[in-house]
Amino acid sequence: MLKQYFLFVFILCFNITNAQLSSEKNKESAQDSIKKKAFVRHLGNGYLPTKYFNFDLRYLIKFNQYEGIRTGLGGTTNDAFSKKFRINGYTVYGFRDGRFKFSVGGGFRVAPKTNTWINVSYTDDLQETGSTTFLTDGRFFQFFEPRLLNIDLFHKHVTKSVAVEHQLFNKVSSKAEFSVSKISPTYEYEFNSNNTTLSDFRLSMAKVAFQWSPFSNFNQTEKGLKETKYGYPKFTLQYSKSIKNAFKGDFNFSKIDFRTIHKFISEKDNYSEITLVSGLANGDTPLTHMYHAYPNNITKETIMQRFSVAGLNSFETMYFNEFFSDKFATIQLKRFFKPFNITERYKPQLVLITRYAIGDMKQPEKHENVTFKSLKKGYTESGFELNKLFFGFGLSFTYRYGAYHLPEFTDNIALKFTFNVTL
Repeated sequence: MLKQYFLFVFILCFNITNAQLSSEKNKESAQDSIKKKAFVRHLGNGYLPTKYFNFDLRYLIKFNQYEGIRTGLGGTTNDAFSKKFRINGYTVYGFRDGRFKFSVGGGFRVAPKTNTWINVSYTDDLQETGSTTFLTDGRFFQFFEPRLLNIDLFHKHVTKSVAVEHQLFNKVSSKAEFSVSKISPTYEYEFNSNNTTLSDFRLSMAKVAFQWSPFSNFNQTEKGLKETKYGYPKFTLQYSKSIKNAFKGDFNFSKIDFRTIHKFISEKDNYSEITLVSGLANGDTPLTHMYHAYPNNITKETIMQRFSVAGLNSFETMYFNEFFSDKFATIQLKRFFKPFNITERYKPQLVLITRYAIGDMKQPEKHENVTFKSLKKGYTESGFELNKLFFGFGLSFTYRYGAYHLPEFTDNIALKFTFNVTL
């Protein structure tokens, strides 16, 4: 009887030990799986995470027509370093212009519930002339930026800024910024105002932006509100004011920018998308802060010489520096069809695209040593993309027609690569 009792106890202990080991292995496996998912998520956002610091993959290597190859390092501290403050920065070098650029900054979280941060930064870098970004735009990462390959019109800027970001309401995020910049175009340019011409100038700029997502769902986390369901349409509004004589500012002008994105979704990969963007600049506004309507075509003679990579929301047949406006609007219509289920891994997707832009400039004669056209007649292009044909690469074909149709038929055609990779 005693032997049977010890045998029973031994078997019971053996089973409990095995169960504990199995449970520990399952926990380790689950933890490994969570770590892998977090690592892939960081990579998808463009970060290579380490214990206290996340390296920013956006600065590793890029190429444009002014700098040539641009390479460097950058990153930001993470939550393991501190949940209350962060330090971020980067340094890069352009081999064609032979110049280092850098940025250093930091932020302090003053209210976790509303994700309120106060940020400061100092930046010495380049910016594309005519480009506009919204303060409330979240981080966006691509393995490479298609338009950047062909851009040649940049201006240098040394900018000091202080900003406040705040979740105003559950579905409204906001950000305000004040900056002082010294601007130096890298091309021959002078702005003529009141019989005074300036090639280099200073701007003291105040900005405020709001993003409203009325149909999205948000959950409260330790990092503040997090968007858990992306609903459409989304609306973004931004107001900018350049103040003359404040911190030696040279110009007094204002800008108002608006964007809305709407998706009509049938299935995950079967939907239609409409994007409307508009902007208005009022007052003495230099070309650096005008609007260019997102061109992405190189000025070359043949179609194959212009063969490059298509952007996500750019006008593929519009030549770089062809148009500038102080007021403009663009609308883009995209129809994403359900991917062709050829094999389990090979699923190319057809996208139909139509783009339209209209704009004008009140006093183009103020901008000296540069030549450009007006968009007041309305610009139209249509085409298609066949994406994910081979390792994320596809093909894009776009045709320019309407008021700005060019005399030479082939000059209206843009044939390009597309590149789509999702982690």
